[in-house]
Amino acid sequence: MQLVVGKIGRAHGIKGDVSVEVRTDEPELRLGPGAVVLTDPASAGPLTVESGKVHSGRLLLRFAGVNDRNAAEALRGTVLIAEVDPEETPEDPEEYYDHQLIGLDVVLLDGTPVGELTEVVHLPYQDLLTVTKDDGTEVLVPFVTRIVPTIDLENQRVVLDPPPGLIDAADAEIARGESEEDGADDEGVAEGAPGAGQSDSAEVDGAGGDERTEGEA
Repeated sequence: MQLVVGKIGRAHGIKGDVSVEVRTDEPELRLGPGAVVLTDPASAGPLTVESGKVHSGRLLLRFAGVNDRNAAEALRGTVLIAEVDPEETPEDPEEYYDHQLIGLDVVLLDGTPVGELTEVVHLPYQDLLTVTKDDGTEVLVPFVTRIVPTIDLENQRVVLDPPPGLIDAADAEIARGESEEDGADDEGVAEGAPGAGQSDSAEVDGAGGDERTEGEA
């Protein structure tokens, strides 16, 4: 099975190095020295990784036979593809390959059906899950533990705990209305209560969650 593991960016220096947008959680395996990758377009490869290093937070690779800046620049935009055994799984049990996720049923915590997971979108700082709802519309769900608490491969489903409005915009309107009503009630109590004007501090946990790492695209 073929999986996208990277995309070549700009040439770096004059000796053939290129920057690579990594799309795998296992770059040392998929893009390490000696690795052979297919390409899109196919005419650009296959390419053999000769050496690699990290420079200013970017992965720089040099491929065999690519010895100058012109040759490196000619590869710009090329997608790198690895051949992977379909039965292979990531070493980290909290990581998943795209092919494990695509096609899973998506439900809410209470079991309410939402739709089907149809794509994993890889962005530089976060992965998103494309969920195609039963009515044919699509929503993008941040792939973080707080919102996606459960990946159940055995039962072929993804469980979501979305904030109001993520899946259904109408829920956001309801939540906003309830919040405004609560605020009005609180204001009235505060004005009429003894000791008005005094406030107690409270700690509130952040809304963010740990990002769910994911394997190759």
